[in-house]
Amino acid sequence: MELVLLLFIFVLAAFLGFELISKVPSQLHTPLMSGSNAISGITIVGALLAAGGTSETSGTMAIWLGFAAVVFATINVVGGYLVTDRMLGMFQSKADEKKQKADKE
Repeated sequence: MELVLLLFIFVLAAFLGFELISKVPSQLHTPLMSGSNAISGITIVGALLAAGGTSETSGTMAIWLGFAAVVFATINVVGGYLVTDRMLGMFQSKADEKKQKADKE
């Protein structure tokens, strides 16, 4: 029964996420991505808790899975912020780019 309930919540979240993202205007995708990247940082906290267990309480396999979760969650957060930064760079005007180049020189 519990597995069916978890599957129902997963399917409901997938439909809700699809409907939410499809209704957001393209100008708001970058701030939405940035916010979701910040929320993804919570997965790092959970992964650290899973990886921080002792082998006596949680088992060696759980520690290795926690370590893998830390690595993948970190890649997700850092990659998401790099993509967001690149997308924000696409919205800069030519005058802003010239000003940044002049400031660097």
